Amino acid sequence: MPAKIRPLRPEDETDWRRLWSGYLAFYKTSVPEAVYRSTFARLLGDDPRDFSALVAEVDGRLVGLTHFLFHRHCWKVEDVCYLQDLYVDPEARGTGLGRALIEAVYARADAAGAPAVYWLTQDFNHEARLLYDRIAKVTPFIRYNRPL
Repeated sequence: MPAKIRPLRPEDETDWRRLWSGYLAFYKTSVPEAVYRSTFARLLGDDPRDFSALVAEVDGRLVGLTHFLFHRHCWKVEDVCYLQDLYVDPEARGTGLGRALIEAVYARADAAGAPAVYWLTQDFNHEARLLYDRIAKVTPFIRYNRPL
């Protein structure tokens, strides 16, 4: 599947919403409209503390996305890169688009001099973990969240 990996653009909002909604639904969550609006605006903004977005486009239609962020790290001098969201339309999975999106983030990290790219996933995300196990190293860290 020939795809173009490129930065998110303002005219992508409808497709981006569809993809991000699919991502959120996969993780059995949702966000209010205000979060959609603020997230999209931040993804297009120029604040280096905000997330950036890359999308996979096939035949003029967005079929994948990734959101990532560079941030400081106490164990390194350089910034590191956190890949927060990665999603490919179900009908486009298995075509290499997930890998292409991750590798595009790796390239951005390399260009920025960031020595590390990391992400989290749910243990039940078996299909994606097959890819992750090929292009990354699983760590023994366990995540904790403050209870609400």
